[in-house]
Amino acid sequence: MESLIHYWQALPSHINPNIITIGAFQLRYYSLMYLVAFFLTYKLVSYRLKKEDFSYSSETIQDFFVWGIFGLIIGARLGYVLFYNPLYYLRHPLEIILPLSFSQGIRFIGISGMSYHGGALGVIISALIFCNKRGINFWNFADLFCPTFPLGYTFGRIGNFINGELFGRVTTSPWGMFFPFAPSHELRHPSQLYEAFFEGVVLFVVLWIIRKKRPFAGLHIAIYIIGYGIIRFFIEFYREPDEHLGFIWKTMSMGQILCIAMIMAGLGIIIIRKTGKKGAL
Repeated sequence: MESLIHYWQALPSHINPNIITIGAFQLRYYSLMYLVAFFLTYKLVSYRLKKEDFSYSSETIQDFFVWGIFGLIIGARLGYVLFYNPLYYLRHPLEIILPLSFSQGIRFIGISGMSYHGGALGVIISALIFCNKRGINFWNFADLFCPTFPLGYTFGRIGNFINGELFGRVTTSPWGMFFPFAPSHELRHPSQLYEAFFEGVVLFVVLWIIRKKRPFAGLHIAIYIIGYGIIRFFIEFYREPDEHLGFIWKTMSMGQILCIAMIMAGLGIIIIRKTGKKGAL
């Protein structure tokens, strides 16, 4: 039993995040996790189209996936820049879009730094534009997709775990792990796995069970936003804050502040959609 615990605690040190390395080029499992996430989301949405009362064509869904993927990537990147490190990127604007560092000569560093909250905003904005151009009710369209998102998100967090990034705070718990990129060689919460399970699997199960119960369009996107915000808010207590930010207010991290905004937005959607004009958008 003791040897199994030691193996578990040292597991991150034994994982190679690269599938292929050719010179400075690296193909990482993290990228593969994104592809798995997109594929799963597409298959689940396609299943709902066949089995449930949605009148969209497969071509419409495929077209939106292109919009959604671009919205996710652009939003996640800009969200990180604006929410987590605006002063740095104000001084180094080219590093926002180029995988190079110009601070100490020109070095290839890849594009690091993506924000979930920015990515979510990017997908919502792209969906609003797409639905407006196609004459589609946004709320109904969003409710089709939202129950499928968390399962795909699970693989994104597994990718973070494989990369050894976004690790948790120091712990004495036996299920803690040693992360090679952590600032100190201490056991830390595997917060990426907490997020993968609770924000991913658990939230997916809840949304999937209630997916056919929809008294008004927009309910599922609201529940998704609120559910994610609440779960992420509490898991942030186990996740190490970004080193350059630390705590924003007392013991609250930037992620928690953004989650509070998410919860408020979700509650606002329920109030507006339940009492307002349900056919809007």
